[in-house]
Amino acid sequence: MTALLRYQTALLLRSQRWLAPVLLYAATLGIGVQSGQPVLDSLGWTAAVLLPVAAWFVQLCATQEPDAARTVAAAAAGPGRVQLASLLTATGCAAALGTVAAVVVTLVSAPVTNDRTTDIPLPSAALAGLLAVLCCALLGAAVGAMCTRPLLNRRGWSLAATVLGVLLALVTSGSPAKYAVTSLVSGSRTGSVPVPGVPLLGAAVLAAAVALLVCRAAARRG
Repeated sequence: MTALLRYQTALLLRSQRWLAPVLLYAATLGIGVQSGQPVLDSLGWTAAVLLPVAAWFVQLCATQEPDAARTVAAAAAGPGRVQLASLLTATGCAAALGTVAAVVVTLVSAPVTNDRTTDIPLPSAALAGLLAVLCCALLGAAVGAMCTRPLLNRRGWSLAATVLGVLLALVTSGSPAKYAVTSLVSGSRTGSVPVPGVPLLGAAVLAAAVALLVCRAAARRG
């Protein structure tokens, strides 16, 4: 698996296809986060906009190989393992990007509530923001995995399903991503710092279930 992860990472880096989601993420952060804003609000935005970026990373990694190269890799390591390696590579890239962004946002934001009357403990805010970022990265990866090959092979349908899935993940009641982001925004009003451990666990379970489904589908289809 280590060799497959290195292979997928090298493909992604050399293709430079990662530039588009990274630039999109940087642009949305530049629009929604400014120096001196309340830290929990800024971290909530940082986590929320990572979700579509994570889904995009998954689709890039799942479709970056030429068919011939994919066939060779599947013959050598098994189609399920190749699919899993692409999912892990994309999720790891999204999580790393979100972690860096969360650290930077924490450092440039003000550790206060919305009305600037109550101080927010910065270490606790940073931990809550990081957990929310990881939650959104995992859920975004799950959405991306469900909306690309081997389950969806047509790009038009894949794009439409991804946009719909991302939107539902961010607004549907009970979604781990919505709960994690909303808790940060609410904490910015009340002065309490939430720790979205339960949403992160839910997102991890959901992502693992989707990965299992997708890898089995890849193995069946060869």
